[in-house]
Amino acid sequence: MAGISLRPLRPGDEDAAVRWAADAEFCLASGWTPGLAPRVVRQHWARIIAGGEAGFVRLGVELEGRLIGYTDLGNLSRTAAEWGIGIGERAQWGRGIGREVGRQTLTQAFETLELRTVRAEVHVPNVRSHALMRRLGFRQAGFGTPELYRGEVVEVVRYAVRREDWAAVPGHLEGHAAPPFA
Repeated sequence: MAGISLRPLRPGDEDAAVRWAADAEFCLASGWTPGLAPRVVRQHWARIIAGGEAGFVRLGVELEGRLIGYTDLGNLSRTAAEWGIGIGERAQWGRGIGREVGRQTLTQAFETLELRTVRAEVHVPNVRSHALMRRLGFRQAGFGTPELYRGEVVEVVRYAVRREDWAAVPGHLEGHAAPPFA
């Protein structure tokens, strides 16, 4: 999808996070606590933007120059990481942005960081995220601990994709971008 890029977070991005946090539907879908005061959201994001948390990298997702979400690599080691994504602009849901963000994130994880495996977890009722995992070459790798999702405790499906499996996904290097994780 044209116009999607990843970039390091920077001061001022807290404003976008405050907007997203005001959307209860986004909060429920993304595991954020609904109704947080803007001050709390700003403080939390200011810490993330400042960086320094070992094993965690968050990048901004831009669409035509506007910050619309984020992508994470957490529990990052020399060989593996856990991927997370949040598209905060709900008007952009269902438009293929997650797939493009996943493609760019995985390209950087495997090509720049030279990871061997990227994992992800998806709540059982989140049908769109399961489809996204399959499109990106992830395979089901078991079940995690049940978690609260949209007000209910639900099962969690674990996924993983290995570098060699990613290399076989058609179009995985399409539009290869500069390495934001470098």
